Amino acid sequence: MQRYEKYKDSGMDWIGEIPEHWEIRRIKTLFKEINERSFDGLEDLLSVSQYTGVTRKNDKVEEGDLLTNASTLEGYKIVRKGDLVSNIMLAWNGSLGFSPYNGITSPAYSIYRLKDSGEKQFFHYLFRTEKYKAEFKRQSSGVIESRLRLYSDDFFGIFSIVPPSEEQQTIAIFLDDKTSKIDQTIAIKEKEIELLKERRQIIIQKAVTKGLDDTVKLKDSGVDWIGEIPEHWEVRKLKFHTRKIGSGITPSGGATTYLDKGIPLLRSQNVYFDRFEFENVAYISEKTHNEMSNSKVKKNDILLNITGGSIGRCNIFKYDFEANVNQHVCIVRPKNINPNYLNSLLRSSLGQFQVFYQQQGGGREGLNFQNLKNFYFPISPLAEQAKIVSYLEKVEEKIAKAISIKQQEIEKLKEYKMVLIDNVVTGKMKVS
Repeated sequence: MQRYEKYKDSGMDWIGEIPEHWEIRRIKTLFKEINERSFDGLEDLLSVSQYTGVTRKNDKVEEGDLLTNASTLEGYKIVRKGDLVSNIMLAWNGSLGFSPYNGITSPAYSIYRLKDSGEKQFFHYLFRTEKYKAEFKRQSSGVIESRLRLYSDDFFGIFSIVPPSEEQQTIAIFLDDKTSKIDQTIAIKEKEIELLKERRQIIIQKAVTKGLDDTVKLKDSGVDWIGEIPEHWEVRKLKFHTRKIGSGITPSGGATTYLDKGIPLLRSQNVYFDRFEFENVAYISEKTHNEMSNSKVKKNDILLNITGGSIGRCNIFKYDFEANVNQHVCIVRPKNINPNYLNSLLRSSLGQFQVFYQQQGGGREGLNFQNLKNFYFPISPLAEQAKIVSYLEKVEEKIAKAISIKQQEIEKLKEYKMVLIDNVVTGKMKVS
């Protein structure tokens, strides 16, 4: 790592040393606030996030909606290509960036424009570093994180690192090249993970519809979308292999009844195909748990998300502690079937096809209990189910390990990218 010849104290503890010939200037000397307003709200509606920067929103104004949109979007702030758009409430989390579009945005955003010939892309990288996000957070108004606001006066009062213009351009070009290559590598690894997941689904699908013996004789299942199955298997409805199909409720009082500890109340955000996520789990009292006796979870129950964007996600509950579920999670309690085998059926392409085909609920994705009871599945003898489960567990272990390695590699690349940007825009590393 090449360094500059001489450094100086920036005068800011949170910035530290910078190259001797670089400057420290308040942001108000570099940017001006723009407060132009839309006359009719017909421009493209823009948004900004920490992940994607400034993007066009899908609900952009359409020609036929003049009256509706004029009443809601007129007076929105005008954004010109190259303006810095900052989400007042989330700037501290990196939700700010330079717009590649002309458009409008909510009054909850602040719009800034460089006063001179500064390099926009340099400041794009600088303001999204952990160092600057932490400073944005310190300078934001508010007591709790969810109510922090970085207003223009606070933003303008922050000091910015300012290299000479030519170096800003050199840094921007260097980081554009390096981060693009890192992002491409990450995208390749993410694609590899998706291929591993697809491979897992193919293996599960084959095992639960054809078994493990490729020489076995097949017969027509009688269901078009199931196809052929081993001739000694049967096709049966889910209701014949369950003791219970039902969900819970939201406790009286909603989130106000949640506790820091107690009985876990599993919601859709806690249920994944490969795990239960307990980090953000809600807890209820034992009294509330007993009042919700109908939705108490038992070991080997399969929990299935039945509403929202995560509909169809399912997993088998293998824990010894007590838990409960809310109305968005369905308990599928197995009967006369290997619980792990039933879980594999539900998560297979065959099970997921039926989940999405049978959705009910108007504008909201949802799964009806009666439809769920009538799901069709190929059922093998119990002894064969055990063999299939054992086989799939070994496959799952290998694929999960491969995915984990890829995920670790991605995290290391993201960390390297973050450190590289920080080192370059703060002058710890010299580029040419």
